[in-house]
Amino acid sequence: MDLARLLHDDKCSDVAVIDVRGRSPLCDYLVIASGTSDRQMKSAMDDASALGETRGFPAFRVSVDTRATWGVVDFVDVIVHLFEPATRLHYDIESINADSPRVAWERPDQVQRNRAGL
Repeated sequence: MDLARLLHDDKCSDVAVIDVRGRSPLCDYLVIASGTSDRQMKSAMDDASALGETRGFPAFRVSVDTRATWGVVDFVDVIVHLFEPATRLHYDIESINADSPRVAWERPDQVQRNRAGL
């Protein structure tokens, strides 16, 4: 998913894509990532919005909480959640969707391997 790759390239960490098709009435995919600062998170959200615009899917809504610890970019079929790490742990969207499949998004050179090379 290009949105996940973009967030990774924008220095967001722990990027996850969750397939919620048929499980959520709101969207088909969730993209979740952690940011390092309100400034970095805003920049990543702006970049995500711009990517959607260039692909013909402008953001339906962009929202940031008052403390800038959680931002949402809603593309209708895909919703991007960008969290400050402590806020991400608090809301724990991944656990709420634990039974939903994860989508591989990494480029081949980004896939982490263990020490045995597996």
